[in-house]
Amino acid sequence: MTSTDRARGSHQPAGPATFIRDFMQNEAAGGLVLLAATAIALVVANSPLSASYFGALHAKAGRSSVLHWINDGLMAVFFLLIGLEVKRELLVGQLASWQQRFLPGVAAVAGMAVPALFFVAFNFGEPANLRGWAIPAATDIAFALGVLALLGSRVPTSLKVLLTAIAVLDDLLAVLVIAVFYTSEIDLQALAWSLAGLGLLTAFNRFGVRALWPYLTIGVAIWYGVLASGVHATLAGVAVAFTLPLRESSPRPDAAAGEPPLLRLEHAIHPWVAFAIVPIFGFANAGVSFAGMTPMDIVAPLPLGIGLGLFAGKQIAIHGTIWSLVRIGWTPRPEGATWRQIYGMAMLCGIGFTMSLFIGGLAFGSDAAAVDAVKVGVFTGSLLAGVAGYILLRGMNRPAN
Repeated sequence: MTSTDRARGSHQPAGPATFIRDFMQNEAAGGLVLLAATAIALVVANSPLSASYFGALHAKAGRSSVLHWINDGLMAVFFLLIGLEVKRELLVGQLASWQQRFLPGVAAVAGMAVPALFFVAFNFGEPANLRGWAIPAATDIAFALGVLALLGSRVPTSLKVLLTAIAVLDDLLAVLVIAVFYTSEIDLQALAWSLAGLGLLTAFNRFGVRALWPYLTIGVAIWYGVLASGVHATLAGVAVAFTLPLRESSPRPDAAAGEPPLLRLEHAIHPWVAFAIVPIFGFANAGVSFAGMTPMDIVAPLPLGIGLGLFAGKQIAIHGTIWSLVRIGWTPRPEGATWRQIYGMAMLCGIGFTMSLFIGGLAFGSDAAAVDAVKVGVFTGSLLAGVAGYILLRGMNRPAN
């Protein structure tokens, strides 16, 4: 082949495999796949296939329904990934020092508290609804970072780092909320066996066990024990993640170039979570039938409290917290970011899709009408936050001063 032929060949269109690989490496890809799964669920739920869709989700698979296995089984892997990401960020990442944790930590706490207050304010006269107070408190990191990725250089790196840090801490706080407020009865014996398993994994870490299979094998047993204990089983994923070693292992022929076990597992499961597990969860939980629904249903206390909590509560809390801390001199303003950009970033934190739907299912799982109302509120608030944040940041054509 001549140099001319090689040059001509280098400009030929990329094949399907290359396109798929490039797409999966794009920061916005996970959010786009989740968005597509959500759209398909809404279309199917409002089509002649509606009965088949809901029937399949509630069909028995062993001792539980298909929906239950998705929410308690597959999502345990999602929470495992959250745990891995949180531990990595806390030890060697963007939250490795108390100085790095301060601003996103205070913003994350405010960003959970204020939306919850919005929700309570609109549902104070509906005691049965108050169990859903935590639904608008969560931020969907995949969607929020996906929107930022679409904006490219219009958003300074400092804001991308800050949004990631806020979302990571937000996820950690959401896990604690689930553990404390959405656990009813506890089987102490099953919980004790699970804690013993975690103790064993901690010992593995301490004594230098670097193979993944012992952690994963005992991790499955811990998941089953947590499920039997009454504590939500997905929390087992976070607990197991925190026991995995992050120190570099000694290079061996059978090791992945000495890569720490935590990073090996994170890299292995991240594509599965982003492109399979979370979209499956979105498809299974986002479907809501609008048949018979009126505009008054959208402004009922439950969906209104969720929608305004996400859209208004999040932006007020996070932007207000950052502005206040900068004004009193406790922290510098994010480098290269204008207040308009910071406000746009705070808006994007109101995208609460995955974790909000998850908490809504825990709060009202046995009440189909309430679950539908939760979905309407989450969709409305997240859509408004995402579109408004994108439009605001999209208008930034010049670098920040």
